[in-house]
Amino acid sequence: MAATSGDVLNVLAAFAGGLFVAGALIWAVRLGMRVLDQELPHPRPEEQPKLPLTGAVHEMREMREPDEIPAAVGRERLMPYQLHHQGSRTGKDQHRHRWLPGSSGSFGSGGLGHT
Repeated sequence: MAATSGDVLNVLAAFAGGLFVAGALIWAVRLGMRVLDQELPHPRPEEQPKLPLTGAVHEMREMREPDEIPAAVGRERLMPYQLHHQGSRTGKDQHRHRWLPGSSGSFGSGGLGHT
């Protein structure tokens, strides 16, 4: 008889634990619904961003060359406010340099490249 009363207590404890977990899940769902109700509404289709009249923005390529900093020989050093905002400028030669046929084309892999 003692074994059956222990089994009944185990079943009741499992049932109570299940009720607790189910109640916690219901509470979490209701809390989430309350938070969603307080958020701003989703934008309507006419409020969505539109493409510009000129179409999609495309990639622009240009050859850049470094903007050299003059050496401070015999004068005070350059301060940050005396420097340009960019470390490079548009290059005079906008022709893209290509690898020569027959030269190595593998970067650091140790392979033979083009042979």
